[in-house]
Amino acid sequence: MKSVPFTPVQFIRKHFNSFGTILIEFMCLILIGSALLSLPFASADHQPVPFINALFTSTSAVCVTGLVVYDTATQWSMFGRTIILILIQIGGIGVVSMSVLLMIATGKRIGIFQRLTMQDAISAPQIGGIVRFTRFFLKGTLLFEGLGTLLLLPPFAKEFGMWKGLGYALFHSISAFCNAGFDLMGMKEPFSSFTHYYGHTWISLVLILLIITGGLGFMTWQDLLKNQFRRKGLRLQTKVILSMTFVLILLPFLYFFFYEYAGMKLSERITVSLFQAVTPRTAGFNTMPYDEMSEAGLLITIILMMIGGAPGSTAGGMKLTTVFVLLASSHAYIRHYSNVNAFHRRIEPDIVHNAFTVMTVYLILLLLGTILLSGAERIPVIHAMFECASALGTVGLTTGITPGLKTISKIVLIGFMFLGRTGGLTIAYAMISNSMRVQPRMPSERITVG
Repeated sequence: MKSVPFTPVQFIRKHFNSFGTILIEFMCLILIGSALLSLPFASADHQPVPFINALFTSTSAVCVTGLVVYDTATQWSMFGRTIILILIQIGGIGVVSMSVLLMIATGKRIGIFQRLTMQDAISAPQIGGIVRFTRFFLKGTLLFEGLGTLLLLPPFAKEFGMWKGLGYALFHSISAFCNAGFDLMGMKEPFSSFTHYYGHTWISLVLILLIITGGLGFMTWQDLLKNQFRRKGLRLQTKVILSMTFVLILLPFLYFFFYEYAGMKLSERITVSLFQAVTPRTAGFNTMPYDEMSEAGLLITIILMMIGGAPGSTAGGMKLTTVFVLLASSHAYIRHYSNVNAFHRRIEPDIVHNAFTVMTVYLILLLLGTILLSGAERIPVIHAMFECASALGTVGLTTGITPGLKTISKIVLIGFMFLGRTGGLTIAYAMISNSMRVQPRMPSERITVG
């Protein structure tokens, strides 16, 4: 009997669940990107960069973060910038989604394992219709990024010329929609992001719309289209995402408008305040330097970076739904309600438990990372916490300390970016069995908390 070769795909299916598969595919893409960025012709000066810096850049691109140790515009050649853009695009729509797209394009059969992996990768509520949904959000991604390119083209073409302007429009449209935070504005001033465009209303508004669009997630867009943008009939998750998005844009906007940028002209004040309220969740662009922001402003930004965007979107963080569930659960407990309810629907206890677990994991990682960075770099705690929150939330904002970090600090942030993109629970689920473990039922005893 002829033996069948044991392929790497079969090995992964046998030894890893769908969550493990997601992690492996992300790791492989990061390592491939690191190898390509380490090549001499990936750099503008044709000198190979240290592997740790190539790994940092690749991880930041795949995990759509935007933290960089080199200025993207001046350090990398056209080849290097193209590799970064490809990594952003694949990381934004998901490695698993790209695999499914290739299978669809080549006419290969998509089995149950791929469907389960896809469901876990995009946080879909059910496996039914998962391939159809994949087609929907891939087409939507191309549509939004294409529209963003067209809207950014006029100002960039005017400033840089048609072909260079087109390249800039495409790069920043993809980076904004994928919430990546990589930019090519370093030719004006290294690591400047969009600070030279803080008064340019058109560019700011286009980037804001792309960031919000990508951060809502395509499950939200699918639900809105299905119900023709009417509130009645929307799923609970969609209502939560939309309401939390509105609140988490409005409140920071009011703070930035009335306090942080109170001395600016009214039109610039509105644009800048809105941009700084939107970008921490989790885009990474900035129109004002964060090293000049007050500690109160930095703390508000840290909170926004940790919260992030919607599940199944290009954004990172704990997610809007996690924070909403925590708030709804706390409200129910304070009011002595027997159930956690929202929008005339009941939230199941396991969802509440997951939300508290996610919050606990993120807060522990944030505190540990802050202690490590503050001690290793001898920097203020607020700056170390800002950097760690930016990595965990896959945001990419910085107070300017990233390029000068020591190797140990870079390794910590690489780990945080990977955890932030794949999700702490994904790694936990990848390491355990899919079946629930039954523990002995012990005698109960009360303890005092609070």
